[in-house]
Amino acid sequence: MRLLFCSLLMVGAVFTASAEEIPEDPLGSIQWDDMYRAYLSEHKVVFDDRVKVMAPEFAEDSMNVPVSVDASKLTGIREILLFAEFNPIPKILKFFPVSSKAVFSFRFKIQQASPVRAAVLTSDNVWHVGGVWIDAAGGGCTTASDDRLGGDWADHLGEISAGVWNRNDSIRTKIAINHPMDTGLVAGIPAFYLEKIDVTDDEGKLLLRIEPFEPVQENPVFTLDVSKSAVINIEAVDNNANEFSARVVQ
Repeated sequence: MRLLFCSLLMVGAVFTASAEEIPEDPLGSIQWDDMYRAYLSEHKVVFDDRVKVMAPEFAEDSMNVPVSVDASKLTGIREILLFAEFNPIPKILKFFPVSSKAVFSFRFKIQQASPVRAAVLTSDNVWHVGGVWIDAAGGGCTTASDDRLGGDWADHLGEISAGVWNRNDSIRTKIAINHPMDTGLVAGIPAFYLEKIDVTDDEGKLLLRIEPFEPVQENPVFTLDVSKSAVINIEAVDNNANEFSARVVQ
C-alpha cells in the first residue's frame, strides 16, 4: 500500500514539473497548452518579437483571411509552422525557406475567432513563436469553395500562374495555383488539397518548400521572396497524387 502511495506522488511530481515548462502565453489562449503539447513540446519554446505575424483584427471573409509572416531577423531557420488554435484543423501551413528569405504571405480559412501563430524552429532546436488574435464571424472551414459551387473547378485544376519582380537581394514571386483546397468538413466533399509545393532554381536547387494543409484558401496565391535565379521551377502535388508544374523565366 505504501509503495502505491509513493508511486502516485512521483507521478504527480513529474506532471507538475512538465506543466511548469510550458511558457506563459502572452495571448491568453485556453488552447495554448494543448497546441504546445501537440506541435512544439519536443523542443524549447520562447515567445519572440522577431517573429512577425500580420493579419487583420477582424476577418471580414472567413474563407479568405490574409496573413503575412516575417521571420527574416532570425538565422538558421529549419522550418516555420503556422497554426490557428481554434480551427477544427489547426495546422495551416509549413514553410521551409532553405535558401530564400523567411518571409511569405497568403490567405487561409478560419472557423472562429482564434490566435494565429507562427512557430519558427531554428538550428539550435528552439521554437521561436509569434502570433496575433483574429476575430471572425466564422464558418470558413465548413463552407464549400466557390469553385465547387460553380461546378467547373476540374477544368482548371492545377493551372499555375506566376509573376516575378527583382529586388535588391532577392526576387519577389507571386505564385497562384488553381485548386479547391477542400477541408473534408463539408458533407459529401472529401478532403482534397495541395500537400507540397517546391520552388527550385535553373539548376534544380531547392529554394523553398511549402507544405499547405486544408485551411489554406481555395486557388491559393503565395507571395514569396526567393533567391535570385534566371529560371524558377514550380512543382506541386496534392493529396490525390496529382502533380502540377510550371517554369518561370525572367
